[in-house]
Amino acid sequence: MKYGVAAFPSKKLQDIANSYRKRYDPHYELITPHMTLKDPFEADASKIKDVAAEMQNIAKRHKPFKLHATRVSTFSPVTNTLYFKVEPNADISALHEDLHSDFFGGMPKHSFVPHVTIGQKLSDTEHADVFAQLKMAGIDHEEIIDRIHLLYQLEDGSWTVYETFRLTGDDQ
Repeated sequence: MKYGVAAFPSKKLQDIANSYRKRYDPHYELITPHMTLKDPFEADASKIKDVAAEMQNIAKRHKPFKLHATRVSTFSPVTNTLYFKVEPNADISALHEDLHSDFFGGMPKHSFVPHVTIGQKLSDTEHADVFAQLKMAGIDHEEIIDRIHLLYQLEDGSWTVYETFRLTGDDQ
């Protein structure tokens, strides 16, 4: 089964993201707006219990972090993906690193860019047009994220929460 780790922002930021995702993100129906902390990975029923236990340990080592979405950006020319850029900070980076320890298979292939996707799989023309509009509209949203979620993918491609972990920083 496929699993992943994400942080869900407040309803306020989700509503803003969804106002764009409805039109520009074919994954709109599959998952609510989120910041991916660990890309999808495979695990079976026995391994996922160990993963959940390790995530509980990680949650105890990390305190809540600030999510500050500062602008609309794109991964173009690699992909025609539009997103709210989340300003990287030491807390987000440390959490991401902990979720990519040897236990989790090491660091990912791509460098980590904290973000909330608002559009993807757009044609080149649509991407250029929408990006220009959204860049001017902008975003400036700040909040504290105090939990992370282990998700799993259902047969229809949608994602749902397997377990939620409150970031406490108790074991710092």
